Amino acid sequence: MHDNDLSAIIEADRAHVWHHMFQHQLLESRDPRIIVEGKGMRVWDQNGREFLDAVSGGVWTVNVGYGRERIANAVRDQLIKMNYFAGSAGSIPAAKFAEVLTAKTPGLSRMYYCNSGSEANEKAFKMVRQISAQRYGGKKSKILYRDRDYHGTTIATLSACGQQQRAAHYGPFVPDFVEVPHCLEYRKQWDVENYGERAAEAIEEVILREGPDTVGAICLEPVTAGGGVITPPKGYWEKIQEICRKYDILLHIDEVVCGMGRTGEWFGYQNYGIEPDFVTTAKGVASGYAAIAVMLASDRVFDMFKDKPEDPLNHFRDISTFGGCTGGPAAALENVAIIEEEGLLDNTKVMGKRLLDGLAALEDKHELIGNTRGLGLFCGAELVADRETKEPLSEKLVQAVVAECDKQGVIIGATMRSLPGFNNTLCFSPALISKADDIDEILTAVDNALTTVAAAM
Repeated sequence: MHDNDLSAIIEADRAHVWHHMFQHQLLESRDPRIIVEGKGMRVWDQNGREFLDAVSGGVWTVNVGYGRERIANAVRDQLIKMNYFAGSAGSIPAAKFAEVLTAKTPGLSRMYYCNSGSEANEKAFKMVRQISAQRYGGKKSKILYRDRDYHGTTIATLSACGQQQRAAHYGPFVPDFVEVPHCLEYRKQWDVENYGERAAEAIEEVILREGPDTVGAICLEPVTAGGGVITPPKGYWEKIQEICRKYDILLHIDEVVCGMGRTGEWFGYQNYGIEPDFVTTAKGVASGYAAIAVMLASDRVFDMFKDKPEDPLNHFRDISTFGGCTGGPAAALENVAIIEEEGLLDNTKVMGKRLLDGLAALEDKHELIGNTRGLGLFCGAELVADRETKEPLSEKLVQAVVAECDKQGVIIGATMRSLPGFNNTLCFSPALISKADDIDEILTAVDNALTTVAAAM
């Protein structure tokens, strides 16, 4: 079989590949989609159809766009020189990238390499549990997570999953993970003026209910991603920081999606002036050119694992096999250089405003849009069947909007099989290289799609 024999590729895919998040019975009546090429903001499928990718690789990953030869060449050169050694030893690109990235995260000076966002979050969870065992007699072991947030696919990270349909059928789960309320003001749970502070106080209420001496950490996304692109209300993060310090609770920010420029800052939490103890990030670290994820930690956390060298169990006894691959940090170094040299953080702010303003204009035009929200090039539009009651539009109709955009050659995302009754938010995360014409093309496709779906209702 040759690479250019696409009919054979399609049949090989149909017969042998188990796709992610996909019901394969559908392939009994249609061909799988094969993405064969990408350049800049565009990708092409096996039929030669061109698409504008408004979701950066389908899952918010290809931040600097497709076809970056300098990243590919950096990975190639590094793999020829030294491709892999276990993370118990160091490597040149790993040391360089750790120095580069920690310089952008004041207060977080240590970096642990692994190979997925799920794994990075699990490393932090394990550290919290080890700290509990070694310093609190196992008592301060509970980890709080938020309704609608998502932290990964492993059993432990699904134990901290605020998306019920993602976790369905995979229990029983790991104990001592405790849910706190979401902070989506559009779906407000309290009728108060300072909603952000009230949503944070709801977390404190959970802490007091559970017992502050039992809670070791809280894990939150800076902007809830797959749970509906939820930007936090004013005052929310500042209050959470205050609560964590009050009760000596470690603050873990899951930046798997928001990290590496997606919000217009290197990390989403930097929009809010908070100081986390852990930061985990993955998707945009190397823009998908190599598998890499990292967990960043403060000196305070790091020092807890080296202050008793006589204890053989005091260090973090963990290994990530492919965290020792050198291609990841080699790619990540070039990825950061591109973001800096091309001014992509500033571009993200400018193009993000254009996208959010455009979605707000569509909200004025289309009754199906109940709310628009976002930060940087990470935006959402929540669709409703009725604006007065805020009744969510059905998942079937939301997916019809996605399909109509696809027909126009624009790939967008949407919450899907995650939140019972609330899989109704369109998701937009185009690459940080987006230009005005790209944003306008996305908005035009959504405008047309909403018109078509509304007319068919």
